[in-house]
Amino acid sequence: MPFLIVRRDITTMDCDAIVNAANTSLLGGGGVDGAIHRAAGPELLAECRTLHGCPTGQAKITGAYRLPCRYVIHTPGPRWRGGGHGEEALLRSSYRTSLELARDNGCQSVAFPLISSGIYGYPRAQALQVAVETIRAFLEEHEMLVYLVIFDPGSFVLEGETYEGLVRRLREERTDTAAKSGLFSAAGRAEKSVCEEAAVCADAAPASLERLVEQLDESFSQMLLRKIDEKHMTDAACYKRANIDRKLFSKIRSDVHYRPSKPTAVAFAVALELSPEETEELLRKAGFALSRSSRFDIIVDYFIRRGEYDIYAINEALFAFDQALLGSL
Repeated sequence: MPFLIVRRDITTMDCDAIVNAANTSLLGGGGVDGAIHRAAGPELLAECRTLHGCPTGQAKITGAYRLPCRYVIHTPGPRWRGGGHGEEALLRSSYRTSLELARDNGCQSVAFPLISSGIYGYPRAQALQVAVETIRAFLEEHEMLVYLVIFDPGSFVLEGETYEGLVRRLREERTDTAAKSGLFSAAGRAEKSVCEEAAVCADAAPASLERLVEQLDESFSQMLLRKIDEKHMTDAACYKRANIDRKLFSKIRSDVHYRPSKPTAVAFAVALELSPEETEELLRKAGFALSRSSRFDIIVDYFIRRGEYDIYAINEALFAFDQALLGSL
């Protein structure tokens, strides 16, 4: 199942379990910890008292009481002390043990805050990298829907060369007069091809219309499955790399006429590491093209043209610019 970054209040998440960035006493505190205890009610604190604390990097589970989820998983993350005191290993352990505890209790979905990135001082960019890498490794072996919940929009800032490159690209597209055409050159060729095909249909005699309709091109589903075979990839490897739910992939495989959303179509192009031209072709099968007037399209095109096909990195960039994520449900 996919991994999604969402901008929400974690106490409102309707999933099997939410993770509390707790302190070692498990008796409540500030930030996310305090918010979860307030929303759950005093019964949560009463149960936590029976647990007798929890070591940093480990996790314990309780009921959720007044929260919309079934369970609360409490994990104390590490305090940042400069990075040389085992903080990374402890943070990875917080995510891993929480995921294992969710799995062992039959959870199909779990929501995390960005552990240790608040008053514990863990640098946000590094905390995000640890979260993504640990969750990603777990999802390679297990089926679970995992959310990373960001409450404060200002707390998620993309950093480094990727962010600077995207900002430059977005600025260039805004000032480029060619943007008025609304399409990339590749998408323009796609539009021209569609228009030429429409012209053929318009000029055809009425008697040949039925024959033209019957001569349908390869569908999105057919091209997708062909590309999976050509890449010598298993179905599971493909839908996991695309951040796609297994049930959705089954629908696509079983329905030759399935029409995906644009983020889903792009997600498969990324999973298959298609070239810009192949991506254009796959999107056309689903009735889409990439546009200069869309931030989503510009960001996706930026990564594909650089040969960077890490869907988690692309989704971090999309989230930072408030765009729909690739894959999902």
